[in-house]
Amino acid sequence: MSIYSSFKQKNDIERLVFLINSEAKETINIMEICGGHTHSIMKYGLNALIKDKINFLHGPGCPVCVMPIKRIDAAICIAGLPDVILVAYGDIMRVPGTNSSLIKERAKGKDIRMIYSPLDIIKIVGDKSNKNKKIVFFAIGFETTTPMTAALLEEVITKKIENVFFYINHVLVPPPINAILDSNDSLIDGFICPGHVSVITGSGIYSDIVQKYKKSAVISGFEPYDILSGTLLIVRQINDNNPSVEIAYKRAVKEEGNKKAQDLVNKYFRVRDEFEWRGFGNIAKSGLRLRDEFKYFDAEYVFADELKALELNEDFKENTGCKCGEILRGKLKPVDCPLFGKVCIPENPVGACMVSSEGACSAYYKYRNF
Repeated sequence: MSIYSSFKQKNDIERLVFLINSEAKETINIMEICGGHTHSIMKYGLNALIKDKINFLHGPGCPVCVMPIKRIDAAICIAGLPDVILVAYGDIMRVPGTNSSLIKERAKGKDIRMIYSPLDIIKIVGDKSNKNKKIVFFAIGFETTTPMTAALLEEVITKKIENVFFYINHVLVPPPINAILDSNDSLIDGFICPGHVSVITGSGIYSDIVQKYKKSAVISGFEPYDILSGTLLIVRQINDNNPSVEIAYKRAVKEEGNKKAQDLVNKYFRVRDEFEWRGFGNIAKSGLRLRDEFKYFDAEYVFADELKALELNEDFKENTGCKCGEILRGKLKPVDCPLFGKVCIPENPVGACMVSSEGACSAYYKYRNF
């Protein structure tokens, strides 16, 4: 019996598998940019069903995974300052820095709190015992989560809240993809692009993949049917020698995206000159920062002296055995890392790719169908 017997789309999924296996003329290398796609591929064994024709490579679309040690150490530094409450999403708290992590610092007594939504911070502000505290939001994520941070800032400004600050680590999808394709050894034939990002941005942000690099780009949802549909579209584009941006997730994604969310982000954010990525180094125009008119909410401005001192005195070192960087660039798979499943496990993660719920190493370890 098929593992998809519980799905209403069982017959459609089996048909897609058949079509991919029969139509792909040779093995095709497809990078799924988002870690959510990686987890679905591994959970449902899609890689095994089409392994002779499709080689899935795992990309840099996990926001927790791409945060370099330097940014983690900076957050730890801010959390250690007097009267600071540092607020962060759950996964980032377990990512190792040079000598510690946010979760370890919380165990030592630092006031570090996990939230599920940026607007949870308004509740923290409302607690009278926090009146004289500096509440710092460690904001991370791609284009999907940036509007929520912008919405929080708008709420803070509207309510004239003066003790909430933003340590901005929002990044953009296209620049690291361009960096991968600019390398001389990229073997990628096409990309499965993240549906949730595209809901916000629309499809235009992937135009370089097609126009500059002549690769296929298909926007997909996260269900097995969505991923296989997107894969088949890439196979057919390659067969027709007609790379293009296609939307295989039309129930959610429009070509123009969400204009209201885009306007909200543009109101409060500007593109940085460069941003450092784990496994990539600095990538030009790849991250966001608050606009200058909102700099008094910007933790990098407010705590500039402390962060400069950290840079002067800290030696930011990655674990040399961890291959998270190579995995994020599609050069290796988790099983190629010498630490995977041995020293590096979810209970004792050495690299961010094992920590994050969207990390490739986490997916491989959890489902173990490789």
